[in-house]
Amino acid sequence: MKNVIILGSTGSIGRQAVEVIEQNRDRFRAVGLAARRDLEVMSTQIKALAPAAVCLVDEEAAEMLKQRLGGRGPQVYAGHDGLLEMITSVGADLVLAAIVGMAGLEPVMRALDAGMDVALANKESMVVAGELLTSLARARGARIIPVDSEHSAVFQCLQGSDPDEVERIILTASGGPFRDFSLEELAEVTVDDALRHPNWRMGAKITVDSATMMNKGLEIIEARWLFNVDYDRIDVVVHPQSIVHSLVQFRDGSVLAQLGYPDMKLPILYALGFPERIRTEWPRLDLTTVSKLEFEAPDVTRFPCLALARRAGKLGASAPAALNAANEVAVDYFLRRQVRFMDIPRLVEAVLDRHDLVPIRNLEDARRVDSWARRQVRAVVGGGL
Repeated sequence: MKNVIILGSTGSIGRQAVEVIEQNRDRFRAVGLAARRDLEVMSTQIKALAPAAVCLVDEEAAEMLKQRLGGRGPQVYAGHDGLLEMITSVGADLVLAAIVGMAGLEPVMRALDAGMDVALANKESMVVAGELLTSLARARGARIIPVDSEHSAVFQCLQGSDPDEVERIILTASGGPFRDFSLEELAEVTVDDALRHPNWRMGAKITVDSATMMNKGLEIIEARWLFNVDYDRIDVVVHPQSIVHSLVQFRDGSVLAQLGYPDMKLPILYALGFPERIRTEWPRLDLTTVSKLEFEAPDVTRFPCLALARRAGKLGASAPAALNAANEVAVDYFLRRQVRFMDIPRLVEAVLDRHDLVPIRNLEDARRVDSWARRQVRAVVGGGL
């Protein structure tokens, strides 16, 4: 039995992880659940999984949960400090990190520092502090197991291989809802348009990131640290069907790929069960029903976020942290309908252009860069694009 904490349990990945654990109660026990403030979903998850502890970062919501439970059920932690305390107090073997954005970095660090394996669904943590996290994991003997479908695919393809044999990592991208849009059409994209992803069921922020292709750019940076491969050996291809989740090319020319229907429960289960593959009754991929598998090069003129992320990655040091923070704020402005879709890459580029590189040696360094970049975006929007 593997004891699991789910951070971000009420979000898209978290809810699917709850489903996976419910379907595999003989394998996993959710000993801890954490979310920001969704009291109703958390209450439902408590009934379903009976965790030992839960945390709501919103302290008012946590107090309401305590009153609702009336002293029965799990221990309730509150606030950011409560979240960090819960991670190290409930006897977990593995932490599924699915808190969106920069907010997920410190909890990931806390888990790794305690020697716990992390199933990482929070790519922003690796983007902001990839070197810091991988060094911490090595020092504590902990494993970082990717949950993103693309990185899970690469991770699976690499099992049993010598890292020195890897020639190239090829990440696939669906192209999002606007793959065939012209620049003129992209200029007119609405929030509702951007939230209609053709293949995947995800939260609002990551769905917009997929539409701008920033998601794939962040995955390039994440792949560099997860797999210790330099940027010149990480490629992206657009694959609209989302059947091939990523590929690895080896030095002899062989290419391995991981295929499957677009369903996040599969990489979640793989990460929770690793190194074992757990039997499921889920639908099997039938290649005879797949009419075609298409691949094409991404267009960085129409989707400049991809090039901006690669630029930040190659600059190194604090550039990825600045990129990530700028993107988070820009996407939030877009979701609130205060900037246009194509303003997102413009805002990110403006921040990168004015950023002076500094090393990310610890959490405080990351926070300073994050705060600076957020202020820059607000200043640019306030001054008029």
